[in-house]
Amino acid sequence: MGDEYFMREAISLAQAAECLGEVPVGAVVVLDGKIVGRGFNSPIGEHDPTAHAEIAALRDAARNLGNYRLPGCELYVTLEPCAMCAGAIMHARISRVIYGARDAKTGVHGSVVDLFGVERLNHHATVEGGVLADECSRLLSAFFAGRRRKAP
Repeated sequence: MGDEYFMREAISLAQAAECLGEVPVGAVVVLDGKIVGRGFNSPIGEHDPTAHAEIAALRDAARNLGNYRLPGCELYVTLEPCAMCAGAIMHARISRVIYGARDAKTGVHGSVVDLFGVERLNHHATVEGGVLADECSRLLSAFFAGRRRKAP
């Protein structure tokens, strides 16, 4: 099972978020080829600005593994992480981040800034973008197009 397999799992979670009226972003945490954490965007439903897909997946993985640190884990997410999520990824000691679509407004792997490249920070994850980027982008574009059609 490679990157595309796990990204498809994240896409499935993004679709679940969309069904709930949330921005369709999904994430999974993987350790040794096994999904140990799952999450999707839910800030609207949870009334929680921190309820991003990455945060939910990290929390789920930490509970399942019994540790707030997740060394050796990989995080797959359908959208380039924001600054809040990058901070959580670093604090969790995630070893590798794989994302789908770039985020020109809040992405911190080079779209706006590159927090993952700041040498002075004490933890660094390997980051790779663009895995199933077209599928991830289409999901987000269709969601926002639908919202614009519904707007008065």
